[in-house]
Amino acid sequence: MAMAARLVSRSRQLHSVQAAFANGGATQVRSFAKDAAPADRPPVGGDDLLKGIFFEVKKKFETALGVLKKEKITIDPDDPAAVSQYAQVMKTVREKADLLSDSQRIKYTIETFTKGIPDARTYLNTLQQLRIKSGLIDHIGIEPLMMEALEKIEKDIKKPLLRSDKKNMATLMAEFDKINAKLGIRKEDLPKIEKELELEIAKSELTELKKECVEAMETQLKREEFQDEEMPDVRKLDIRNFL
Repeated sequence: MAMAARLVSRSRQLHSVQAAFANGGATQVRSFAKDAAPADRPPVGGDDLLKGIFFEVKKKFETALGVLKKEKITIDPDDPAAVSQYAQVMKTVREKADLLSDSQRIKYTIETFTKGIPDARTYLNTLQQLRIKSGLIDHIGIEPLMMEALEKIEKDIKKPLLRSDKKNMATLMAEFDKINAKLGIRKEDLPKIEKELELEIAKSELTELKKECVEAMETQLKREEFQDEEMPDVRKLDIRNFL
């Protein structure tokens, strides 16, 4: 385990914590900035505001780290039980550190990157790009159906559909409802879909974490002092020992 400790310490085992803060940090900072200078108090100076934000983020980081020091994580993205446990641990981290959930993060990301987009086509294309960058898969093929519905409406109105066009946007939304009904997607199923999304994201993060661990250990094994050592099984590593 001595070798494993040295190797894992260099393989960014805090990837999950960093990812969680990277995902929710922007909103947390913005929220804190708003709370830092309420209406009944004088405006907060720039230095004081930055100090407040720093200590707030530091507090959240320490809270998250405290959870990870207690909870067992198995780095095995191919094991459904390990993926489920990882998802639960990260959910606990988000709840205790007051970070965004995966669905909240996705919603915030969409709102941020689509703000100001005037037309529906660019909006849908942007959603697709965000999905791909997030490592999510369109398992049911809903994106082509949505684009097909948009093309149908644009063909009828003979111009690009603007998001400010309330009448035709309502028609597009109605078409989307039909697509959801055709695919068997119901509003009451959203909690289940959100759970499935959390597991998919958890598997993606575990896969990346495993990749980084393996790459770091392979690099270290090339060093002379590790020539006689064998590659540790990442599934048997206990992250808690290295935090």
